Amino acid sequence: MSLPTPTLPSARLRLRPFDDTDASDLFALQSNPYVLRYWDAPPWSEPQRSERFIAACRQMAADGTGARLAVDHVSDGAFIGWCSLSNWNPDYRSASLGYCFDDAVWGKGYATEAGHALLRWAFDTIDLNRVHAATDTRNLACARVLEKLGFLREGTLREDCVVNGDVSDSWVYGLLKREWRPL
Repeated sequence: MSLPTPTLPSARLRLRPFDDTDASDLFALQSNPYVLRYWDAPPWSEPQRSERFIAACRQMAADGTGARLAVDHVSDGAFIGWCSLSNWNPDYRSASLGYCFDDAVWGKGYATEAGHALLRWAFDTIDLNRVHAATDTRNLACARVLEKLGFLREGTLREDCVVNGDVSDSWVYGLLKREWRPL
């Protein structure tokens, strides 16, 4: 089953399918070691990774496993990051939320705003019952975003990944449709 990749508006942002013109902005984001300091994958070192990522976004939609969206400012169309629902399971009506934003826009509420737009689509349009997310326990800003969106911390995965050579714990979060509170 195909999961169409939507275009979603919010007050200051537009979430939309990736296109080929996003490759250089995407590479700049994903090659930034500061932005990816809590990720379990190293920053990109080759620009071709952007093209593969964009192709994977299209394949994810075609396979029906999720939707990964570019996030732009409405005011000037500038690319500031991306967010996604992945591991979509229509039988269980669940998916996993993820996002990555340029550090120049951190602290301005964009991750929360984009997450809210994506969750509204997830619960209202594709009728998910549960969305889960995980973050490195050192990434307190990400944890705050998830909590602002209504997610509850459900547990800790001890030493579940390696980040920059260090073994790291992750917090696991969940949000149920019946707990969802649109802003």
